[in-house]
Amino acid sequence: MSRPTPLPTPRSRPPRSPGKLTAYQRRLKAIGALHHRRYAVQLAVAALVVVAAVRHQRESSSGAPSVDALCPFGAVESLWTWLTTDHLLPKIHPSTMIVGLALLISVLVAGNAFCGWICPFGTVQDLLHRVKRALHLPDVTVPARLDRALRYGRFVTLAIILGLSATTVTLWFSGFDPYLTLFSLHWLFAPDLATMWPALVVLAVVLGASLLVERAWCRYLCPLGGVLSVLGHLSIVRIRRSPTACTGCNLCVKPCPVGIDVAAAASAVSTDCIGCLECVASCPKGGALVVSAAIPVRRRSA
Repeated sequence: MSRPTPLPTPRSRPPRSPGKLTAYQRRLKAIGALHHRRYAVQLAVAALVVVAAVRHQRESSSGAPSVDALCPFGAVESLWTWLTTDHLLPKIHPSTMIVGLALLISVLVAGNAFCGWICPFGTVQDLLHRVKRALHLPDVTVPARLDRALRYGRFVTLAIILGLSATTVTLWFSGFDPYLTLFSLHWLFAPDLATMWPALVVLAVVLGASLLVERAWCRYLCPLGGVLSVLGHLSIVRIRRSPTACTGCNLCVKPCPVGIDVAAAASAVSTDCIGCLECVASCPKGGALVVSAAIPVRRRSA
């Protein structure tokens, strides 16, 4: 008697090796690694600035520079005033010009990475966003048309500051600069509400706005951000999107701290980009978003 022929069974998928990650897990791992690196750099720079502020407050007689000396925007103010009035601004520390030159070189090479990795006031805004998420506070979405209009506020702020700096031949903005107000620590070591209240009001408004809209200062008011967004067109290294590789999933759009529609970029991402690389780490499609180098060339219209 012949034995019955066994029925064919569906081919089962081979078991996944224990050490192999799914595409989703690899993406989460990449995002986590990026966060660790970026936060470490940001906190290290912020700590350096705080140490410099404490030293200046406690050893001012020794000539220890203030945190103003670590802000490259002072170089922009001083250069503009010199070009328009033939005078240099007083109280400009040499390190300000060195930091400004270093920033110029970095922007021409790698875009606005200073804003996403170095700027201590940007770090404060990132921390505020994390606090908002921890408290489950709602996000405020600015309508696209209003957002585009508000971004010109950086250039309005820049024009006002440069105009008044050249007119008064002083660091006029230092009395209102939220970075200087917060990190100088005057409010802690030498509080004087009678003279400091305008700067404190500006700081409170900016931090409140940044709690509602992620990096509101960077998006809409930062004068240095306005300068860097223009110089960013000359940058060699930029984030670029491949329209052929992109699947249109829009996973790159949500994590952008400054609200850029990365998925709509024709080629290079907007120069408003702060180089945080959140979009690149979040992209699930290899080759869709890449950090690449190319000599900037102005395209002629047909």
